[in-house]
Amino acid sequence: MNGRFALFAARIFDGDAWHEDAALVIANGSIEAILPQGSLPADLNLVDGKDAILAPGFTDLQVNGGGGVMLNDHPDVASIETICAAHAPFGTTALLPTLITDTPEITAAAVSAGKEAAKLGVPGFLGLHLEGPHLSLARKGAHDPKLIRPMTGADQSALIEAKAGLPVLLTTVAPESATTDQVRALAQAGIVVSLGHSDAGYATAGSYAEAGASVVTHLFNAMSQIGNREPGLAGAAIDTGTLAAGLIADGIHVEAATIGIALRAKLGPARIFLVTDAMATIGTDMTSFALNGRTIYRKEGRLTLADGTLAGADLDMISAVRFMHEVIGVELGEALRMASAYPAQAVGQSHRIGRLAKGQAANVVALSEDLAVNGVWIGGDKVFSAS
Repeated sequence: MNGRFALFAARIFDGDAWHEDAALVIANGSIEAILPQGSLPADLNLVDGKDAILAPGFTDLQVNGGGGVMLNDHPDVASIETICAAHAPFGTTALLPTLITDTPEITAAAVSAGKEAAKLGVPGFLGLHLEGPHLSLARKGAHDPKLIRPMTGADQSALIEAKAGLPVLLTTVAPESATTDQVRALAQAGIVVSLGHSDAGYATAGSYAEAGASVVTHLFNAMSQIGNREPGLAGAAIDTGTLAAGLIADGIHVEAATIGIALRAKLGPARIFLVTDAMATIGTDMTSFALNGRTIYRKEGRLTLADGTLAGADLDMISAVRFMHEVIGVELGEALRMASAYPAQAVGQSHRIGRLAKGQAANVVALSEDLAVNGVWIGGDKVFSAS
């Protein structure tokens, strides 16, 4: 850690409120205080980044890859380090490397790598997201249908054992492939259960929320939609106060007007939060890559299979924040919360990340007036500088 120092900029957003003419005091990797610049101790090391804004670092709960690496292809600590490092320049200071539906052997390797990454304290590593294999074939998206299967008792036990060595374990399941009793057992073990890749109806989704599911994966994508007589999983995500929902805000996965409707209609206290669903392309000039033996093509901001099926996103977190603020018209503080406080709440980590408050990890992003990332700190250590 970098000892005790202060960062200051034109404005500081602490996750709740804006501060003018103030400085962020960091000590031993944690936030100590936000103080008026005129009240800072004379012997305190001051770091003036000449930035417009300091804000909480972003938390991304769905990151399939980055830096040319997919977790599925290389489920090891080195890949986790590469993925975390690739997303840091875009403001992400905590993320869940995400394993897309794969074999039991690859899943076990990813879990083992996640446990080792946690022990090593890999900067930016928050835990794992296992997206599948217990999904619905009808809403498989880009997941390999040959690998999708119902959850067994052994699968349930393996997930519970995996959580024991991970700070956060989130798993996406479909009601078609997992029972309410299984979801209840997973939730009671501390696993964050997300509903997704499912054709489940509104009432079914509600029963799974009552059993302990607390998140919905990439709202509106790969799920039953809102209809006149059946609100579907999308409707349940918006209408159920205990369900948080990830949103891919790139203007491709969900149309802008639909995002606005969802934000206005969402019941709390759980909120809609931003995810990238990023693939290996982030931080690279790759034009294609492989997933489960199939080629994913990158073109004009889209990632697709040969048949045009969307396959993850070519999106970073600061771009999602800018989209929400500049295109959707969300107030900047709220857009920043959607990338920091709300995802932290969704996985039970708001006590240590997501805000710039006393005792929180010193995960900080410095932004220019036009919302470019100028600097990033994880646990008080500077991991990226634009200069």
